[in-house]
Amino acid sequence: MTTTPEHEPTAPLGSPALTPSAGASALPAATVRSSVATDVALIATFAAFIAVCALLPAIPVAGMAVPITLQTFGVMLAGVVLGARRGALAVLLYLAVGLAGLPVFAQGAGGLGVLAGPSAGYLLAFPVAAAIAGALVTLGRRAPARQLPFVVFSAAMAGSLLATHPLGITVMGWRLGMGPAEAIATGAVFLPGDVVKNVLVAVVATAVFRAFPDLLHRRR
Repeated sequence: MTTTPEHEPTAPLGSPALTPSAGASALPAATVRSSVATDVALIATFAAFIAVCALLPAIPVAGMAVPITLQTFGVMLAGVVLGARRGALAVLLYLAVGLAGLPVFAQGAGGLGVLAGPSAGYLLAFPVAAAIAGALVTLGRRAPARQLPFVVFSAAMAGSLLATHPLGITVMGWRLGMGPAEAIATGAVFLPGDVVKNVLVAVVATAVFRAFPDLLHRRR
């Protein structure tokens, strides 16, 4: 006896069973939205953190127009934790808020007038320094775990030495009428403090990466 093959039940037209691609295609869009929201939250959080660091009590240096603050600690931490792009964007957001008039710079300064001061070069160098530090940590992120603090410290020091100090010293010397040698000698006063702050950056960033490894291995 010949049997007729049974047909599979057919779902009504327009039912979810006939449109599996709709749910699948929605997943990438949802993932992109979630990623963008995370990026925005991280950028805003670190911009606020830099502002808090800048507003903590500054250490005046005798004969110096630029005080020592934790501002650079926040800048470098943003770069090494978030990566080059997001770190630079966090610093740019912080600068935009300060230049718009909010008193988020060192000693409660704010507004475009800070660009006429001796510390303007340091402020303008911050996004570049954060990007350099973030890019170097990304390059070294596959180093053994025990070497990660050294990688982070080296990246932060590179950002300081390649961007923050050269541009900061140049503008400070120009604004204060110093010669090159005098400006370099004056700016060198900040170097020991930067070494200490970058050691703290390495310690804090390493702890953050251990708690949130995706910040190290999935960088943008």
